[in-house]
Amino acid sequence: MKFKTILALLFSIAFLRASAQNASPDQVDTKKGPLTIQPIEHASLVLTWNNRTIYVDPTGGAEAYEGIKSPDMILLTDIHGDHLDKETLKALSTKNAVVIAPKAVADQLPENLQQQAVVLNNGESTTQLDIPVKAIAMYNLPENADAMHPKGRGNGYVLNIGGKKIYLSGDTEGTPEMRSLKNIDVAFICMNLPYTMDVDQAANAVLDFKPKIVYPYHYRGKNGLSDVERFKKMVNEKSKQIEVRLKNWYPES
Repeated sequence: MKFKTILALLFSIAFLRASAQNASPDQVDTKKGPLTIQPIEHASLVLTWNNRTIYVDPTGGAEAYEGIKSPDMILLTDIHGDHLDKETLKALSTKNAVVIAPKAVADQLPENLQQQAVVLNNGESTTQLDIPVKAIAMYNLPENADAMHPKGRGNGYVLNIGGKKIYLSGDTEGTPEMRSLKNIDVAFICMNLPYTMDVDQAANAVLDFKPKIVYPYHYRGKNGLSDVERFKKMVNEKSKQIEVRLKNWYPES
């Protein structure tokens, strides 16, 4: 009895530490139980479902994931340091994780993770841990050779989790590939100039493909944080059916 009490206390302390440094988690119902969405920071988040834990673009060191189960899957979108953080990957317990990444990212992974990587090009699909994953093109417009995010290098992703379709935009603008998405239940949409798109373009793109729930994320740009309240207002003025969820992705701000 005493041992169980100590274990419960340790778990509570770990959970409180994780909650203190990260925004509070949300849940979305699926056909196989709840999907928990835990924002970490900027482009980093954790999805937990059916005893599976998925890390998206993990950054911030191991301390950012205290109290969170080690990953079963890691999704990586691009080569830049706010998406591919090699030091964080080295610090985390990743030996049992399948890593899904575009080739440009997989080529830069530590050697051990290269052995665990499934390489997806834009438009390709895989099923890992009973979760279908499709790579969606992410890139800047217009398509210039010197763009920070050229077409074909990085991936956004659509995951089918318990019958719910989850879209992770990665670093992109309102491309035809984004605007043509269908039946998206939860979308994570970037908006930070000059790297991706502004609030107006993000709202316009979201109104085209109409996800049921949308999270603005990755919204710290060269001149600070994007106006996500204005994004919410712009979306809901045209469509009250889209639920815009605003979370604190920048706890130090």
